Amino acid sequence: MHMKRINSWIVLCVTGLVISVLAGCAAYMSHSTSGTETTIILTRHAEKTVFTKVLTEKGQARAQALVTVLGDKKITAIYAPDLVRNVDTAKPLAKYLNIEITTVSSNPVANEVVNTILTHHSGEVVLWVGNTSNLSEIYSQLGGKGEAPNNYGDLFVMKIKDQGAPEVTKIEYELP
Repeated sequence: MHMKRINSWIVLCVTGLVISVLAGCAAYMSHSTSGTETTIILTRHAEKTVFTKVLTEKGQARAQALVTVLGDKKITAIYAPDLVRNVDTAKPLAKYLNIEITTVSSNPVANEVVNTILTHHSGEVVLWVGNTSNLSEIYSQLGGKGEAPNNYGDLFVMKIKDQGAPEVTKIEYELP
């Protein structure tokens, strides 16, 4: 009787481990449509005030600097949570590129964001202006390893292929 319990426990543990491994792998299965490579650029919103959460003077300068850093990268879409700091970070670049910012829920679900971008912008270049709370999840969902772009001035350019791991280029941009 005692041996049967131990065997059942071992089977339960091994089954749980296999399910955990498979679930972890599933989180890294986002790919571009067959035959395409989609580039997704991830960045955090610019510096904000503590209480009002609007961009500071430095944050406004950083948002403007995105025009210089990304203005020639052939961006076709810009996505951001519906928060003032995120939208205001994207505005100068959106205006420069004559692109409307697509806003999503202020607390977006990572796999929904990833699926929307990969479905509607396959083969294109897309900018995501996120927050520390969603950047890590989206980065991971896209197959990123290690720390996500959670610092002001971080840009992670992720080339999402139709198969295999993404190619990630980490860039830090400074204020002029």
